[in-house]
Amino acid sequence: MRIDIVTGLPRLLDSPLQESILHRAQEKGLAELVVHDLRDYTHDKHRTIDDAPYGGGAGMVLKPEPFFECVETLRLARQYDEVILLAADGEPFTQQLATELSLEDRLLLLCGHYKGVDQRVRDHLATRAVSIGDYVLTGGELAAAVIVDAVVRLIPGVLNDGSSALTDSYQDGLLGSPQYTRPADYRGMAVPEVLLSGNHDDIARWREAERERRTAERLARTEIEKKHTHD
Repeated sequence: MRIDIVTGLPRLLDSPLQESILHRAQEKGLAELVVHDLRDYTHDKHRTIDDAPYGGGAGMVLKPEPFFECVETLRLARQYDEVILLAADGEPFTQQLATELSLEDRLLLLCGHYKGVDQRVRDHLATRAVSIGDYVLTGGELAAAVIVDAVVRLIPGVLNDGSSALTDSYQDGLLGSPQYTRPADYRGMAVPEVLLSGNHDDIARWREAERERRTAERLARTEIEKKHTHD
């Protein structure tokens, strides 16, 4: 898989894309992650990528020209399965979407910044707009890193344990079960006996029951929060 990321602040992505699982995926040749500096597609001496919004208002808006020239240049070399604009009001990023994207060969992520991106970029370049949550970030770079991490770890061969990703929270609609490791007793806090029993059937049943319990508790909390919001 190849993922290209377009940003006006490329250094924000230096560390996230070069550590841990993402570093390993690139070393194995399973993922190619390429960052493009939006300022390389400007034509003034100040390398300007933003301007004041038409109609007035606070903040600055990313200009359309650099995005169009960058995307058009990249498309001369390859076609993309999805061109994703990171936007606070985009569709929610979910584990299901991460799984869908992990099956593609080429993704292009466009990072917004400042007040936003000229709407023409969204209307004519992006195939979809995606948000990682109902909150506002300074820019789309951290959101892009989140999406890349969630997607790349699902590529077969990236994780040493191929079954690990399949048992992650949300992969099948349920949260994960509690996890424990040595020591078995720490300051009087003991690991559940079933996990020490060696009985794999009992352990599997316990884990499934815990996943269902955790998911039900999360849903109940969500409903309470919704009720309080509307009261």
